[in-house]
Amino acid sequence: MQHMINTMSADVSKCGDNVWYVDSGASNHMTSHGEWFKELQALQSPGYVETGDDTAHPIAHSGNVPLSLQDGNVKYLADVLHVPNITKNLVSVGGQMVEQGLQVRFNSDGLYIEEFKKNGKLVAQGKKVGRMFTLDVNIPEVNAAMFANGSGVVADIEIWHKRIGHVNVQRLKTMQSQELVTGLPVFKVADM
Repeated sequence: MQHMINTMSADVSKCGDNVWYVDSGASNHMTSHGEWFKELQALQSPGYVETGDDTAHPIAHSGNVPLSLQDGNVKYLADVLHVPNITKNLVSVGGQMVEQGLQVRFNSDGLYIEEFKKNGKLVAQGKKVGRMFTLDVNIPEVNAAMFANGSGVVADIEIWHKRIGHVNVQRLKTMQSQELVTGLPVFKVADM
């Protein structure tokens, strides 16, 4: 499975690590932040994302990422690829938004994401940063209980390291052995 993204050339130095760039050249939504996912699914076959400089980056998982909109509602960005080695969070316009019944309008004021079949009901909006467009969203605070139930629990020590405040491996091992965190999966011995 191969996915393509174009290399961004705009001045994005003022934007933080949690910014989502709306990219018409991205085939899929993607982020390096495994700790943001509500649910993670293993890939059926290995895949990678190829960037504009012909670099291939492996895809670790896919899943849904909750986004908090300006009005306080939380919407889920569906079928997001977890690509640990990329440096920007990308939202795919043509590859996924259009397929999901959304339309995206761009103008000098920003961008507007609307439900095409519901008379253009506004779902989200964003702003123009240089020649790039970003979504005006926040990542809801990671809550360990949110990940504790369901099939979304992934025994990936790196993800749990990030979810629980970047604790070291020994601390994770202690949390696991003493059952201090509800839903903390059993990690493989090789991981520790």
